[in-house]
Amino acid sequence: MNFNSHTDLVVGHAVRLVNTLTAGERRGRPYVPPEGTDRRATLAEIGFGELGESDADVLADMATELRVVFAAVTDDDIDTAAHQVNHLLEVTRARPHLDRHDGEPWHLHFHGPAGDVGPEWVAGCATGLAVVLGSEFADRLGVCTAPHCDRVYVDTSRNGTRRFCSTACQNRVKTAAFRARTR
Repeated sequence: MNFNSHTDLVVGHAVRLVNTLTAGERRGRPYVPPEGTDRRATLAEIGFGELGESDADVLADMATELRVVFAAVTDDDIDTAAHQVNHLLEVTRARPHLDRHDGEPWHLHFHGPAGDVGPEWVAGCATGLAVVLGSEFADRLGVCTAPHCDRVYVDTSRNGTRRFCSTACQNRVKTAAFRARTR
């Protein structure tokens, strides 16, 4: 299941932002997000390019707000998710425009008027989430159901039954269930 290539890209970036820049639990262990130069290097590594400290700060702040969307969908509260996305679209002043770059065909981008990289990324991520929430696939956003993991995901599987952020979490749960059955 694919939304469209650009929406898939920005929703994937929203997942990476939340999973990289919000504290919590990951695969059964506490997770502390990177800070300072480590945070900027990690953001560059996962596809956000070279950022200044202020843009990295904006992304870290907004990752917490993006997490609200995934948590609300997981709780079957689409209204809260939609209000949160609308809030992010308003804060970033996302406005649509067609753009063509990197040999791609024309496609829709959503950026704010300021031209700052951090808010522009958040505007794009919020717009991608709005496309998902405004479709029949709103339930494809979620938070990992494995114990001691709160990382988020977007379910692009054909049948829409994903419950885990990763194969590692799925395997942890299956292994624990197997061990419990064989005791």
